[in-house]
Amino acid sequence: MTFQEQIQQGIPDQLPQPKPYETNINHAPKRKEILGEEEKKLALKNALRYFEPQFHAELIPEFKQELEDYGRIYMYRFRPDYEMKARPITDYPGQSEQAKAIMLMIQNNLDYAVAQHPHELITYGGNGAVFSNWAQYLLTMKYLSEMSNEQTLVMYSGHPMGLFPSHKDAPRVVVTNGMMIPNYSKPDDWEKFNALGVTQYGQMTAGSYMYIGPQGIVHGTTITALNAFRKIKKEPKGGLFVTSGLGGMSGAQPKAGNIAGCVTVCAEVNPKITKIRHDQKWVNEIYEDLDALVKRVREAQANKETVSLAYLGNIVDVWEKFDQEDLRIDIGSDQTSLHNPWAGGYYPVGQTFEESNTMMAENPELFKEKVQETLRRHAAAINKHTAKGTYFFDYGNAFLLEASRAGADVMAENPTLGREFKYPSYVQDIMGPMCFDYGFGPFRWVCSSGNPEDLQKTDDIACAVLEEMVKNSPEEIQQQMKDNIQWIKGAQENKLVVGSQARILYADAEGRMKIAEAFNKAIKNREIGPVVLGRDHHDVSGTDSPYRETSNIYDGSRFTADMAIHNVIGDSFRGATWVSIHNGGGVGWGEVINGGFGMLLDGSDDADRRLKSMLFWDVNNGISRRSWARNEGAVFAIKRAMEAEPNLKVTLPNLVDENLL
Repeated sequence: MTFQEQIQQGIPDQLPQPKPYETNINHAPKRKEILGEEEKKLALKNALRYFEPQFHAELIPEFKQELEDYGRIYMYRFRPDYEMKARPITDYPGQSEQAKAIMLMIQNNLDYAVAQHPHELITYGGNGAVFSNWAQYLLTMKYLSEMSNEQTLVMYSGHPMGLFPSHKDAPRVVVTNGMMIPNYSKPDDWEKFNALGVTQYGQMTAGSYMYIGPQGIVHGTTITALNAFRKIKKEPKGGLFVTSGLGGMSGAQPKAGNIAGCVTVCAEVNPKITKIRHDQKWVNEIYEDLDALVKRVREAQANKETVSLAYLGNIVDVWEKFDQEDLRIDIGSDQTSLHNPWAGGYYPVGQTFEESNTMMAENPELFKEKVQETLRRHAAAINKHTAKGTYFFDYGNAFLLEASRAGADVMAENPTLGREFKYPSYVQDIMGPMCFDYGFGPFRWVCSSGNPEDLQKTDDIACAVLEEMVKNSPEEIQQQMKDNIQWIKGAQENKLVVGSQARILYADAEGRMKIAEAFNKAIKNREIGPVVLGRDHHDVSGTDSPYRETSNIYDGSRFTADMAIHNVIGDSFRGATWVSIHNGGGVGWGEVINGGFGMLLDGSDDADRRLKSMLFWDVNNGISRRSWARNEGAVFAIKRAMEAEPNLKVTLPNLVDENLL
């Protein structure tokens, strides 16, 4: 069968042969056993719904074994034989170009070079899934190959509910992930309902089909590192940045450190992912000996090198060793997946990677104790460095939250509302006031042709638009504009592409609309192929997350989720090609609601109309909320937006004299 025929087939009529478990692939850790006997039967019944009854007798023992061995039913047998990668949009079968674009993005999220655990359909973050099992993937791709622009595919936490009649301006796909009744969003609830096969953790952009590899966070991490050094009034050259994690999101850190121009030390416990990042040239050197690492860091600091050093081991050992050696750390953070602390997101010190994985599955209570003990040590070591002048910030991975729950010394001596912790979230100090309040966030695009020349042309178009805009930009956003121009000019030489021909660029609403409009014109003139627009959910409007994206909201509303819900509703009727809303994301199940979109630019007048309507709302929704919270930059930005768009009229806050209070 051809690739197109396999897509159109969906779930095959005959059972494919079982596939061997490939040990050279980076697999998800075994999930802890959480289902009772009746629930295990229910999980099997739920999985077998996808298959004709004549296959059930053969599949039951196989699926039962998967549930016992891995804690989930992944249906490995049904993994496709073709290579999993984003192909040119013309390679996909179907009658809807928009649907073909979505198929391209789904396959990109599962590309072996992109996905963290590709055989378990997990893109990043340890549990950020595109689908829960391979039957869902096969059926979804089949539906997309059949749909017209008068239909919408409805996705319930990885399950394709079906195609429904709609209209050409409706989204082609509407995605929800993990949308639980609020009282059922504890970590063990996810373990249970995911094992039953009835919900999944979509992370932020995995279950939205909009992940583009670590590049998706490199730009934001670069901006964060640059501004962290600006905050301590030090040049990055010769400065030391210490952090941890080399996974799907955290893997961007050493590359960002190199772009910023500092010395980066990033610890990672997983040998496979460390090797992958080194092979991809996202990290320069790997060390397993702490003494050798210390010597290399001193040398790099003395020579003011730009270099990234991976330590294959636990980050706690690094912090403690650098304290003993009196090695000066300038800026520090952590980007392990602490939103998922009990299932592979964070590993205890003093044990091997393999020992930890065994304990995680076989003795979860002891594993939890060891993790919390490690968090206390981790925080204590950081405190020693900050006492010497290190600037430490929480990187939005729930480090401070989980450390506080473990009893670590991370609480402020004199807490105020929104500033309960000893250290700030990077959104509170850097990204919120400097970027999000002004509407700048991670706008991204994918060249659906798969042609690197198209990516170069889009880079050039975006750069030209920004250079024209900066001439008339107000002083308040000059630094952001200059950082973006510098970024896009260096994007090609930094070799950021992993998987699809994609780019990320922090842009405000005006920039996004003008760049998208220029792309659509170039597509119409056949200078480039169609382009998929999107963004990270880690943005101005898409995410309500009290310890990350909305941590610089101080009016008491940071625990509400109206903004994210309105964002996805508004995007839906303003022309998005697909929309998504998730419970979970980067800080944990039950801790955040986040939404995203994708939009295909095909050179048409319809696309031009949709992009102007949707992108304006997608950004200004969040600016208006931040303005109402009395954020000074957002008040400036929304007033400027109202001057530019007469149909925009936003309620502005009146400020109270503190002396009166």
